[in-house]
Amino acid sequence: MRALQCGTVALLIACAPLLAQEEETAANLAVVLSRSDSVPEELEKASDSYFEGYIQALVDMHYAEYRVVVIVKDHKVWLANMPTNKLTAHSIASFVRDVPGVQEVHILNGVPPEDEELREKYVERPKINGIWFPQMTELFLPIIADPRNATYSLGWRSGDHVIGVKTIGVSLGDDFPIYRWLDAVWGADMQIGIEAGIWSVFNMDPNPNIAKGWGELVNTDFYVGIPLTFAKGPWSFRFRVYHISSHLGDEYMVDHPNVVRLNPSVEAVDFFTSYQASEAIRLYFGPGVYVHSDPTFPWKPLYFEYGTEARFLGCKFLKQRLYGTCFIAMLWRNVEQLHYNFDGTYRFGYEWSKLQGIGRKFRLYIGYHHGYSLEGQFQKMRTHYFEYNMNYGF
Repeated sequence: MRALQCGTVALLIACAPLLAQEEETAANLAVVLSRSDSVPEELEKASDSYFEGYIQALVDMHYAEYRVVVIVKDHKVWLANMPTNKLTAHSIASFVRDVPGVQEVHILNGVPPEDEELREKYVERPKINGIWFPQMTELFLPIIADPRNATYSLGWRSGDHVIGVKTIGVSLGDDFPIYRWLDAVWGADMQIGIEAGIWSVFNMDPNPNIAKGWGELVNTDFYVGIPLTFAKGPWSFRFRVYHISSHLGDEYMVDHPNVVRLNPSVEAVDFFTSYQASEAIRLYFGPGVYVHSDPTFPWKPLYFEYGTEARFLGCKFLKQRLYGTCFIAMLWRNVEQLHYNFDGTYRFGYEWSKLQGIGRKFRLYIGYHHGYSLEGQFQKMRTHYFEYNMNYGF
């Protein structure tokens, strides 16, 4: 036993330098990972030319399609050739402002004639006319409070007396941008794409439960749309042609053998205008027309939707390199078929993204809906419910 103890002590003494070296390596690694963006330590003391090249490479990596020009003088940064969309331009400026060592960030509209040194350095980079399959930004940002926003989501709904007081809602959807024209119409960027989505609701406490399932699939909606979007300054616009059709779930029809299955299906167009009043506040409004609806479930043509979004208490998580912010979103709808009665959706939550202001985001939120159901042939029935959701999308 004494020999074993002596051997153990000797082994610990022999390994001590290795353990100390390991701890020192881990500590150094932690220091590197805790820097704001894991940039080289010498960057803050680098020359203007090195600093300019480094920031230019960062901007080109994340915003290549805009051909932004970076100019650095005394570690003060000027950004030229910026996009016309106000939100995108602000996102680029915030991205650069977060680089350690940057003293100030200014946006140039050309080069001021009084600053000859900047004028000599400024070279207009050749702009491209457009870009295929842009992925980082959207010209018309999705409406967060829209229950039919094409996104990936999972949530719990309580108190809905139309679908079920204990309900799970699932959606799979995305916006697939195809082509973006830069400075296409009156200096505005323009983009065309395809949206597609599926929304399903499950009643988790069905009564009766003839199907004997863990949950009852009540309804699934299928959506496809072609949005044409524009953006310039604080304004953005979306013209959309779309189709939605609804289908009752098999379990619901088994549990309700006397139900009369209808065929809710519409083809519609709408035109939305969005105004970014400030970095925090957004307003939007849009009329729409149901061009065609199935005779078994007809709709009168007109509807209007409008609302607002507010973001506040934004911050950056340095170690994770993420941006987070609280948000409040509200959407109201008036439909001719429903006598223009108010239908409202209200959501409050928190969102995370890799780039400030734009890009894909992960959201957690609670919400409240008061008005009419949105599910298939139940859409003309009044309801209200609370929801607890998470989603991922633009």
